[in-house]
Amino acid sequence: QVQLVESGGGLVQAGDSLRLSCAASGRTFSSYAIAWFRQAPGKEREFVADNTAYADSVKGRFTISRDNAKNTVYLQMNTLKPEDTAIYYCAARVYGRGTNWRTYPYWGQGTQVTVSS
Repeated sequence: QVQLVESGGGLVQAGDSLRLSCAASGRTFSSYAIAWFRQAPGKEREFVADNTAYADSVKGRFTISRDNAKNTVYLQMNTLKPEDTAIYYCAARVYGRGTNWRTYPYWGQGTQVTVSS
């Protein structure tokens, strides 16, 4: 298995940037497909990004990257909007990438991102 810990969330104003980190331990980090999801109050958990795709709502603003040597994946979030406010999670699974959160067995604890107007 793999353990995941997110960090880097916070309170920012619209237009600001944040970089989220997902630190992994356990099985070889490079063996897993890693994705970012988010969940806002009262809304369904949704896919944000992985190494091959971005949600339409974040394209051009968010960038995912990965450093296997540090066992860490990053989500750079630029030009943040109030609608980006959510708990952000990184998740991992063994059998390739996917956008359905229900197929990911390994999750971090989440990090809160709040974007004010």
